[in-house]
Amino acid sequence: MTDALSSPVPGPAPTTLSAVPSATPLPPLDAVLPPWPGESWPVRGGEVFVRRTPYAGPVDGPDDDAPRERALYVHGLGGASTNWTDLAGLLAVRFDGWAVDLPGFGRSQPPRGRYSIRGHVQTVIEVLERVADQPGEEAGRPVHLLGNSLGGLVSVLVAARRPDLVASLTLISPAMPVYRVPAAFSRALLLILLPGVPSLAERRMAGIEPEEHVRAMVTMCFGDPALVPPERVEQAVSEMRERAGQPWADRALTRSMRGLITSYLRVGTANAWRMARGLRPPTLVLWGASDRLVDPRLAPRLAAAIPNARLAVLDGVGHVAMLEAPETTARLVLGMVEGRAAPVPAAG
Repeated sequence: MTDALSSPVPGPAPTTLSAVPSATPLPPLDAVLPPWPGESWPVRGGEVFVRRTPYAGPVDGPDDDAPRERALYVHGLGGASTNWTDLAGLLAVRFDGWAVDLPGFGRSQPPRGRYSIRGHVQTVIEVLERVADQPGEEAGRPVHLLGNSLGGLVSVLVAARRPDLVASLTLISPAMPVYRVPAAFSRALLLILLPGVPSLAERRMAGIEPEEHVRAMVTMCFGDPALVPPERVEQAVSEMRERAGQPWADRALTRSMRGLITSYLRVGTANAWRMARGLRPPTLVLWGASDRLVDPRLAPRLAAAIPNARLAVLDGVGHVAMLEAPETTARLVLGMVEGRAAPVPAAG
């Protein structure tokens, strides 16, 4: 659930279009859902674990003529496919959902090569292709792509590289490139770029107890940690204990962090901001106003950079809106999807 560097871009905030929530009835979230089941899928360089949230149809009537589409969810650095449990359940009124554990995270095996943003992009493209190829009436159609933080950055790059695969884009506090360290991080974080330092960081992280790790993540990622259901904390601790038994777990985090920071140094056509300006899928930019990890002042700038993107900034919410405010997030996603064929009003 944790992610890395961002800071505001200087200058006045540009004009943006506001996101409009859907009024579609949603199933109640009156109980803590268990993680959705999944299976391992082969990808170039190894295997990844993918969870499936089956389409449930409308909550208030027959689904004979109801829209049914497909969605793929991509987590952030230190996260897992389980970060999407509640949101995927709500969006099952319209989507067959798949949530991937990126290589080295969750239940996925580490990659055979390096941990890099390019590697994560390639993995998501391969998973998208397989999701699109699943049998059914929706086979062969583009897939709705949702990403948080590192997963948001990866989703931007995927949509730029393979627009044919992406029906719409939802970016939740995406870790777009910036070049100053936010207050939530020590400047020592940049040392991870130096040879040998990631290995030292791995050894230090290995000594942190799962409960301590989860408490730190909740404090850093949530706008109001007191609102996190105890059951969700217990699930996270259990997941962290399982990860502690994986010899590659700490390496996946530190090396992916290094890959993220390294990607920020790209210039020219490979720069994520340049790619964002060329995106064409309908896009929702969603941010928590209390995000401590990716500065929310970036939100209107990213929404203005992406053609016709819609923006929502949620008061009291931190870095993981899909976990903190799943119903609000679901309504905003559905509003964007339902309105993607509607004419876009002129800004001004």
